[in-house]
Amino acid sequence: MCLAIPAEVVAIDGDMATVSLDGVHKEISLALVEDISVGDYVIVHVGFALSRLDPEEAAATLALFAEASTS
Repeated sequence: MCLAIPAEVVAIDGDMATVSLDGVHKEISLALVEDISVGDYVIVHVGFALSRLDPEEAAATLALFAEASTS
């Protein structure tokens, strides 16, 4: 099973970005998406942003992950 995770873009350098997920920063590729800006949320899978995600949807998904980890 594969898992794609929403993360917030905190920095961009060309086709690479740094994303933050609960304080953890990771460098990812933006090669598969266009027009991403700092502050956007993206779906991340194996080091690539797959798509932009609405902030409300990202928050709801992250809340579900948090709830599942406490169960």
